Amino acid sequence: MMKKRQIGNLEVSEIGMGCMGFSHGYGQVPDENYSVNAIRAAHEFGCTFFDTAETYGREMFFPGHNELLVGKAVEPFRKDIVLATKFHLAPEEYTGQGVLYDVILRHLQASMKNLRTDWIDLYYLHRVSETIPVEEIAQVMGRLIREGLIRGWGMSQVTAGILDRAHTVTPVSAVQNLYSMMERDCEKEIFPYCLSHNIGVVPFSPIASGFLSGKVTAETTFQGDDVRKFVPQLSKENLAANQPILDVLSRFSKLKNATNAQISLAWMLHKYPNVVPIPGSKNKERILENLGACAVELTDGEFLELEEALNACTVYGHRGINESEQNTFSKNWRK
Repeated sequence: MMKKRQIGNLEVSEIGMGCMGFSHGYGQVPDENYSVNAIRAAHEFGCTFFDTAETYGREMFFPGHNELLVGKAVEPFRKDIVLATKFHLAPEEYTGQGVLYDVILRHLQASMKNLRTDWIDLYYLHRVSETIPVEEIAQVMGRLIREGLIRGWGMSQVTAGILDRAHTVTPVSAVQNLYSMMERDCEKEIFPYCLSHNIGVVPFSPIASGFLSGKVTAETTFQGDDVRKFVPQLSKENLAANQPILDVLSRFSKLKNATNAQISLAWMLHKYPNVVPIPGSKNKERILENLGACAVELTDGEFLELEEALNACTVYGHRGINESEQNTFSKNWRK
């Protein structure tokens, strides 16, 4: 069985599952039966934390496609898992103070219907809007928690300053930010703040869009809607420049009889007690491989050696976490 971790008031498996790839963002999607079976296989492995969003599937299918898929997959064991989804607020939905409860409730009710559930365990604001006060959103989240419609709430791609403004109004359970060996901005302020305020950190893209697996090369082509065409670290120039990081990973994967991806996940699990990565894949074998990182334990000495080796490497291609609805990584794809 996978070990459990606490994010805010929620207990989850120490590695979760990002489900976006079953609907869009990584090229051609699998058929529905394959996707449902892959999600259920993850649960059988011990995963109790599943992540989706109302916008996943917007381009290839329709809004809510991923929620519908996840809802179908987890229905048999819904009560045994923590289900997270995200809502997106368009600036035009905010017409002044006092309107947000009804607006957000409509988003929440649509997500609950898609997910075949009467409550959401963890409800994220997908991106902060520069025109909508986070304090007002936090007030609504508090009301939804009191009404029993959600158990906790979170924010995605936020700085510590914005997080503090929201957390002061209604305690935040989790922050879903970009974090990996290649993207370590969260170590400066987010992790210290979250550790001191009992907030979980849920890294998306913890394997750096597949780069850290070693399976993405200069010959790899990204077809269709594959979001990785926009990832700066995956340009041909940066793939070559970042090779020393893969060399470090390969050395430790041989030492621990593990894969590169598993080492990258084991590294962050060892480093922070409040981190719960949610690697995403549309491939069942990769999903189970990633979850298998729970069996890879680094000793303190191995971790320090790995950390020193990583600190000696320069990372080429940086995205960062300072994103908003108006200034995001890609207007085409919201992760």
